[in-house]
Amino acid sequence: MNALMELWLPIVLSTVFIFIASSLIHMVFKWHAPDYHGLSNEDAVRTAIRAGNPSPGLYVLPYCKDMKEMASEAMVAKYKEGPVAFLTVKANGMPNMGASLTQWFLFSLLVVLVAAFLAAQAFGFDADHHHFAVHHIAVISFVGFGFGSICEGIWKGETWGSVAKYLLDALIYAAVTAATFYWLWPTAMAA
Repeated sequence: MNALMELWLPIVLSTVFIFIASSLIHMVFKWHAPDYHGLSNEDAVRTAIRAGNPSPGLYVLPYCKDMKEMASEAMVAKYKEGPVAFLTVKANGMPNMGASLTQWFLFSLLVVLVAAFLAAQAFGFDADHHHFAVHHIAVISFVGFGFGSICEGIWKGETWGSVAKYLLDALIYAAVTAATFYWLWPTAMAA
């Protein structure tokens, strides 16, 4: 815990820098925009979903309760006929961007906090190990920010091009984090 007190400034600043980088990625460069598609019959799909009155959550099409049911002829026919989809239903109303951005900031803070803690525990603040600590912070940050997108590609059908973009985002966030810690690592500041 004492190590985290020594690293509070790079932890907070790198989280702020990540938030800024993320804002640029999504609001200025918009390289994820092509990953989202509209349906040609959106109104009909919205009407059908609304008729089912689903509560917020994750839904699967076609849905089966277990692997035994998945092997049934009827289920195999549904899979062949399609569509095969994951559908996320959120609460009705305008998206609460404030809440989502706050959660993103807190998640970023958590990733950086864990990376800083692990590096400080492994290497301490010895000037001879400064580069190793920053390297580990970069690797841990990359894993924390990026590897979840790989699971989305494997299990939920996210395109691999989209996954690659999210891994690029993670690489940028890891580089921002590493640069901030390199700049503000306690032994570097004392030197």
